[in-house]
Amino acid sequence: MLVESARYALLRRVAFAIRHQMVVHLQPIGMVTELLERRLRAPTPDLAQVHDGAAKIHSLHKAAVQDCLDVITWLAPEPGATITAEAAVEDAVTLLRSNFSFRAFNLRGEAAGVQQPIARAAGRMLLPAALLALTDPAEGPADVVITARPGEDSVVMEIGIRRTEGEPPLSVELPYRPMAWPEVVAIARSEDVELEHDEANARLTFPVLE
Repeated sequence: MLVESARYALLRRVAFAIRHQMVVHLQPIGMVTELLERRLRAPTPDLAQVHDGAAKIHSLHKAAVQDCLDVITWLAPEPGATITAEAAVEDAVTLLRSNFSFRAFNLRGEAAGVQQPIARAAGRMLLPAALLALTDPAEGPADVVITARPGEDSVVMEIGIRRTEGEPPLSVELPYRPMAWPEVVAIARSEDVELEHDEANARLTFPVLE
């Protein structure tokens, strides 16, 4: 029950960011459609431009559909699906960067070239959960950095938070309750991931999957 409640809490926390990812490809579709309609109303439409606009709409539509399908895997993970450690870090940074910036946290990843595959569901759940558990009790401005390095049959990811000089954050209410470390630990155990943490650091050891 603790794992399920932790997953639910995490989904509530990242729901807005996931929604943003879903609509990011839909907004350009509307803009291109309006432009295409104006071109078609011209006395002599430029068919090459019309064709180009239709191709852009098709491309954006495919990307939007793929993103929507991808969101479903947050709710029902694909069994056995993997992702490289580098991509897992980039996914977490992309998902939470904007949210963290409102709280005066500069989130970045340093995992270039770490291509070992890990369980996609484990990366999706644990990286955001650990990031939130670390930063919920903290105050910005601060740098939050995720690093990754290959180990023996594993990938070690470390998250560190370091205070920096700068403007204090705006008053931003959390969209749901804070993430608690016992919840993150429960998720880690369910995914066979080792977790260590203190107030400013977390270390996640993911098994490498072949």
